[in-house]
Amino acid sequence: MDLSAGHVWVMISAALVLLMTPGVAFFYGGMTRAKAALNMMMMSFVSIGLVGVVWVLWGFSMTGGDGVGGLFGNPFTSFGLESLIGTEDLISAGFGATFAIITVALISGAIADRAKFSAWAVFVPVWVTLVYCPLAFMVWGGGLLGEEGAIGSVVGEAIDFAGGTVVHINAGVAALVLALIIGKRKGFGKDPSQRPHNIPFVMLGATLLWFGWFGFNGGAAGSAEEAGLIWVNTMAAPAAAMVGWLLTERIRDGRPTSLGAASGIVAGLVAITPACANVSPLGAVGLGLLAGVLSALAVGLKYKLGYDDSLDVVGVHLVAGIVGTLALGFIALPIEGEGGGLFYGGGFAQLGAQLVAMVVAILFSAVLTLVIGLAIHKAIGFRVSEEQEVNGVDLSEHAETAYEFGGLGVGGSFRPTHEAVRTATKESVNS
Repeated sequence: MDLSAGHVWVMISAALVLLMTPGVAFFYGGMTRAKAALNMMMMSFVSIGLVGVVWVLWGFSMTGGDGVGGLFGNPFTSFGLESLIGTEDLISAGFGATFAIITVALISGAIADRAKFSAWAVFVPVWVTLVYCPLAFMVWGGGLLGEEGAIGSVVGEAIDFAGGTVVHINAGVAALVLALIIGKRKGFGKDPSQRPHNIPFVMLGATLLWFGWFGFNGGAAGSAEEAGLIWVNTMAAPAAAMVGWLLTERIRDGRPTSLGAASGIVAGLVAITPACANVSPLGAVGLGLLAGVLSALAVGLKYKLGYDDSLDVVGVHLVAGIVGTLALGFIALPIEGEGGGLFYGGGFAQLGAQLVAMVVAILFSAVLTLVIGLAIHKAIGFRVSEEQEVNGVDLSEHAETAYEFGGLGVGGSFRPTHEAVRTATKESVNS
């Protein structure tokens, strides 16, 4: 295999996307309480390890190749990836792994402050195998929703360039299901300590995410012209979404916030993900603005509807993912003068295809995540004890705290003692 500029770009893009998961760790770690920051960051980092192994063994095979009923690829087609050595498919395998990693990492934000790390470590490989890989095959691997698939051949093929359905709607739905299974945090909606403890971490995380997203969206570009459009749209949509979120805060709350700016950036990135190669820069601005406003309004629904999505995975990823997916039915550019969204004379065909893909993704993710989540919750328990939650999951799950200066028991935000660590660790093991 000769190494071309395209191959190099995909490998660089894969590195950029891999950087996004530590970005999620900082983003989520800063949004949670100080006594849960390490646990939150570890849930992202361990996803890299677990999904990386799954992907090499059977994950990549399940997203392409010989299909099984249009639902998933044969897991043994390229088991272990040894058969791909010396081919460009190995580069594609590495690139695809980074998408699977960040998708499951995104879910963790909905169950911050109260989830067992051991339960999460079981959930990650099972969910990637049974939910992410099949949905990726259905949308991108020639499965049910593909051009020749059982559904796609009837309603038309939906546009999802980089993961509006596969990544964001999927993760957002799974996050909502897990939040409902595990239940609310103690003091949800009443405890003033349940607010971000480190906004600079949140801003750093948003920066890493935005930087990495150029690889996330641009890695699959087929030409320089397409790559240019993707790059501009990946810059324009989050910029507009940040403005939309801040304006919403200013009108609703009287002042814009740093957290709102960071959240708006992410909402815009999510919305442009499925559409980055298929809308104009002006369309990207409008899409980002809409996503920023709607996500800013949506994050408050958890208090009215009574579900505890701790770090607003539903309000940002599910809502903005739906906005981006459905918007293509209106503003998708025609391809070689044909098709396109409703506003470009393409009729309702593309909107119908987008709507069907969205519904399939929501139902598939919801049902499978419910089964997986309930099975783990019944078998080993997904939630820490009330005492462990109050003391902090960093101590109970990892015997560490995020802010210790000068050694254990010295400094930090809540000054744990050796005995406290031993007790918390023992309780975690016994539970």
